Amino acid sequence: MKVTNETKKILHLDPATPISCTAVRVPVYRGHSEAVDIEFENEITPDEVREILKNTFGVKVIDNPDNYEYPTTRDAANVDPVFVGRIRKNIAFENGISLWCVGDNLRIGAALNTVRICKKITEMGLY
Repeated sequence: MKVTNETKKILHLDPATPISCTAVRVPVYRGHSEAVDIEFENEITPDEVREILKNTFGVKVIDNPDNYEYPTTRDAANVDPVFVGRIRKNIAFENGISLWCVGDNLRIGAALNTVRICKKITEMGLY
């Protein structure tokens, strides 16, 4: 459930959004990766998802599998964005999309999210 909950936080999704994903633990120098399957209420195309993610703070899209361009933990090392690629129609869900996410596990996650939330609260004058 940790992967599912973190994905919802990173993508700013409603907690009730159904997500099925697989975390693969392999030895890498730095970073984490997720294969994510998302089922939407309405039909959505991979191009629409790419466009949404390209305009999302903290996300960088690398998605050109024909030229073997997709995110790896090497791309994510020592930088803050979450990298997303391999965005494609999910054949298991009627309105499903599959994608691949990678991030630097030392820079992105609970600690950075907490700092960003505190900064926003301060900017909004709520503290």
